[in-house]
Amino acid sequence: MARSYQTRLSPPYLKQVRLRHDVELDRSLYPFDLPLLRDREFTLRFDRAITVMVGENGVGKSTLLEGIAAMAGFDQAGGGPGYRPLDHSTAAERNGDTLRDVLRASWLPKIGQSWFFRAESFFSVSRYLDLAAREAGGSGPEFLSHSDGEGFLRFFAERCTRPGIFLFDEPESALSPRRQFEFVRLLRDIAAAGKAQVIVATHSPILMATPGATLLSVTRGGIDPVALEDTDHYRLYREFVLDPHGTIEAMIGA
Repeated sequence: MARSYQTRLSPPYLKQVRLRHDVELDRSLYPFDLPLLRDREFTLRFDRAITVMVGENGVGKSTLLEGIAAMAGFDQAGGGPGYRPLDHSTAAERNGDTLRDVLRASWLPKIGQSWFFRAESFFSVSRYLDLAAREAGGSGPEFLSHSDGEGFLRFFAERCTRPGIFLFDEPESALSPRRQFEFVRLLRDIAAAGKAQVIVATHSPILMATPGATLLSVTRGGIDPVALEDTDHYRLYREFVLDPHGTIEAMIGA
């Protein structure tokens, strides 16, 4: 990743991601067999500080986010550029690294301060930060001394007030519904400050409703802008709230 420096330019700093034309893809292998990569002209553009991607499991939204993270210099386990909180020596898959080799990113400028958050590896990343700080003679941020939701939000608030690009893969996994509203408030404040770019992959209708965010639907047909009310997630949750027992019976075949 490029060295950190200040810029007077406003986000988004990552302008677009597209498939390279000079690389051949083996469509029989994952992740190159993802439907969203079927089009050789695949291009994902970013036009606002906050972008929220929504889609069912298996369509490739998290894998795409991993690819963007790899291009930005992140480890697939999360953290900042240069962080290696987990041992990948026996890992079977490196989907983000694989996508990095076939994608090309356009930056203006390429920001050095940044973070990639994954709920399932937050414990390892937090422990990595605490140990690194103690080895340097400090006390460490001690994010793990809080409950999951409190620790995550404290972490988000501290990191995301800085200029940079921040990627979040399903952050709602660590947050109660009420805490998700606090995260939305943080995202709104980040957008208003005009210093950071955030890309979120989520299943949460609460996060999808972030004010001023670009909401993108990732499907087997591609990636397209979508209104909150037109997402399958919103429709299903609305149906459940209006008729919880009837929806449960219909969905589980009772």
